[in-house]
Amino acid sequence: MTATTEPDGRLATALAPGQAAALAYVRSLAVVERPAALATIARELAAVGVRHRPEQFLAAVVQSGRLTVNFHPDRLCADGRPVAVALAEDGVYRSQFVTGISNGKLMAYPGSDRDRWEHVMFDGAYQRSDVTPAERPTYGGLNVLDHADGACPRFGSCHLRLRTAVLARATFCLGDSHLGPRVVGTADAFEAMLAGLLGGVVATGECLGRAGTDVSTLVRTVLNGPSAPPPVGRALDDYLEAQIHGTLALAHDVEELVADPSFAGTPTGATLELIAQRYGFPLRWHPGFTLAVDRVDPEFRGPAIPVLAARLHREFARPGAPVDAALIGRGAVSAVTEPDRWADRGPTADTLQHLKQLWHVLVRFGTPHAG
Repeated sequence: MTATTEPDGRLATALAPGQAAALAYVRSLAVVERPAALATIARELAAVGVRHRPEQFLAAVVQSGRLTVNFHPDRLCADGRPVAVALAEDGVYRSQFVTGISNGKLMAYPGSDRDRWEHVMFDGAYQRSDVTPAERPTYGGLNVLDHADGACPRFGSCHLRLRTAVLARATFCLGDSHLGPRVVGTADAFEAMLAGLLGGVVATGECLGRAGTDVSTLVRTVLNGPSAPPPVGRALDDYLEAQIHGTLALAHDVEELVADPSFAGTPTGATLELIAQRYGFPLRWHPGFTLAVDRVDPEFRGPAIPVLAARLHREFARPGAPVDAALIGRGAVSAVTEPDRWADRGPTADTLQHLKQLWHVLVRFGTPHAG
């Protein structure tokens, strides 16, 4: 095991050999790109009249960003427990290799797609014979713009906001890891990541899901802080993915739990409150997403999604109630525990995949919860 000391003097999380090797491998790739990336950052900043040195802006990006880990609290783990209950009881956030849970198709087991992606990303560090499933990395994102719904709402309605010390054992890639991204980094070798981010802003006018953003706006937001309260980002496809190496312990590594308000006053919400109380951090509710069932877009994720939404609403919602995270969660639990109820739609995995896509539609087009 390898360990470091955090700024407050506490012993940081020890890394197993495979975890340390994965972190070192990504850093070695990022360091090679440092000179060219710094030149790119300098050029993009100069083009909009920003006088800060690249190193200054780089440090501000890393220091202001917070790692967030999005999750759906009501989905069922392989052992039958809802995710929120498992978090409350175990005090640890675990990867798919342990939970056996996915929003759609499970891709985390030896020989799976996720296993192959991690083999490439980390040079086989997690395919060593001495690596256990519990040692696999967990996934989140760097919330540079402090989006209220976390860096990666695609993966869940709630998120854990992590302490800054966790940055030291995180690796990053520009774009989702399943796409085989070439731009990678660590907190102390982040130059290529920032250069790639700036290049994307220049090319698209969008930054981490936020349209109408240019480089100067990004710089001001990072240096001056986001608006208060911060808006939701709806960043379904545009995020800085983070892979967190080493145990993610709630009592040690979490700064705040941020939840969708559809769970307030529900058993899931009570469990979220218990988690915050038990492990010593605040629970905060973000604005959330709601959508009238007849406003579910048929184009964004396909024509099957409005049909599913109508059925879900008919069977699980009160008349006039909107589609929200809790409603989708009730459908996801039912698909697992009552497969016969959904047999006419085909395999359970297909129903879960469509429910995941309905969540994407809700994030993209939903409006905040009333009150």
